[in-house]
Amino acid sequence: MHKTSAEAVQLVRELREKVKTGAQVAVAPPFTALAAVKQALQGSAIQLFAQNCHHEKQGAFTGEVSAPMLAEIGCDGVILGHSERRQYFGETDEGVSRKLRAVLEAKLHPIVCVGETIQERDSNRTWEVVSRQVRGALAGLDADAIGRCTIAYEPVWAIGTGKTATTGQAQEVHGQIRGLLRELAGAQVAAAVRIQYGGSCKPENAADLLGQPDIDGALVGGASLKADDFARIIAAA
Repeated sequence: MHKTSAEAVQLVRELREKVKTGAQVAVAPPFTALAAVKQALQGSAIQLFAQNCHHEKQGAFTGEVSAPMLAEIGCDGVILGHSERRQYFGETDEGVSRKLRAVLEAKLHPIVCVGETIQERDSNRTWEVVSRQVRGALAGLDADAIGRCTIAYEPVWAIGTGKTATTGQAQEVHGQIRGLLRELAGAQVAAAVRIQYGGSCKPENAADLLGQPDIDGALVGGASLKADDFARIIAAA
C-alpha cells in the first residue's frame, strides 16, 4: 500500500528512463493507480499487474475488485496469495486456488506466492509448507494451465526484515518447486514456468540470487519503490 496515483505515475516515468534492458519487467501499483499507470506505460514494454483480485466476476462483494475489471483497464496479470494477504487477511490455499482460476479465465497472468514463516523454517517444515501451498493453489489445473502461471517463492521471514535467504537456501527451495512442477505438469512445463524469488531482493544481492539455476526472476518489494534501486535489480537480471 504505497504511492498515490500521481506518485506511481512519477515512479513509472523515472523507471522508463532507466530501464533499457531485455529483461521482462512488470509493476504492480495499488488499484487506485492502475489506470493512470497504464496510461503512463503506453509505448513501453513494462507490463502492468494488480496486487490482488476477487475470485468472482461480480456480485455483492463490497470493496473487492474482479479479474475481468482488471483485464478491462489493461492489466497483464495479478499477484495472488502474497504472504501479507495470507498473514493479515486470512487468505488460504483454497482461496488462492479460486482466485487463480478466475485470473486464468480472464486471460491474465498469475504470479502465485508461496513461502514459510520463521517458525516453520526453524522447525524444519519449509518444504512441507511450500509444497502444500503450491499443490493447493494449482489443485485441479491441467499442465497447460500450470504453464500459464508464475510461482514466486517468498520466505516470509525475509520480507521487509532486511534478512535474505542465502543463495543456497533460496536455490534449494526453487529446485524443489521445479521438481514438484515436473510431477504435476511434466518436464517441459516445469522447465518453462518462471519461479521468482521474493524476500528482500536488493541491488546488492540481485545478481547472486538471479544467477542460481532455478531462480528465474524476482518479486521485488521495498526496492521497487525507488526507481534507481529497481533499475539496478533489472540490470542484474
